[in-house]
Amino acid sequence: MEVHVFSAMTHVINQGMAMYWGTSRWSAMEIMEAYSVARQFNMIPPVCEQAEYHLFQREKVEVQLPELYHKIGVGAMTWSPLACGIISGKYGNGVPDSSRASLKCYQWLKEKIVSEEGRKQQIKLKDLSPIAGRLGCTLPQLAVAWCLRNEGVSSVLLGSSNPEQLIENLGAIQVLPKMTSHIISEIDNILGNKPYSKKDYRS
Repeated sequence: MEVHVFSAMTHVINQGMAMYWGTSRWSAMEIMEAYSVARQFNMIPPVCEQAEYHLFQREKVEVQLPELYHKIGVGAMTWSPLACGIISGKYGNGVPDSSRASLKCYQWLKEKIVSEEGRKQQIKLKDLSPIAGRLGCTLPQLAVAWCLRNEGVSSVLLGSSNPEQLIENLGAIQVLPKMTSHIISEIDNILGNKPYSKKDYRS
């Protein structure tokens, strides 16, 4: 691991040009190594990892990063809470002409949505809709609040296409207090993809 990276980031922070630095798409092993190297040379280590996290992408944030969170305080700055719009609810009946997935440059997203796995995901999202209804929120708000409820998640990066979407997504903050263990259990039962962790760091 290149020491000059840590030297540069430490300089930037000491000069007041940044408050802290983090990593993006690094493995847990790489982050731990970075922390060790920074400490060894008396430099500032990364404090967060930017990782993809949503209802259908859970392994890294829920299994790999918790140990770092509890051992060295590295938090997760997660992105794509709506899985590139897949969780927005707009693809329940196919790919609308006005959607992102209809664009030529997003052919990969369209293929993902219409695949067998994509259709299964849309069915699960329909099953989640009644939960959102009981909580008085939209499916996107439920999905964002679900991400926020994780203690290791420092922040959730939103990728809204317009002001209306941003306002809707920010409404997840009001849903967060309603994310009880019972609600989380309901969601897990529908998704059927809760990753197995050998150790419960909350106990």
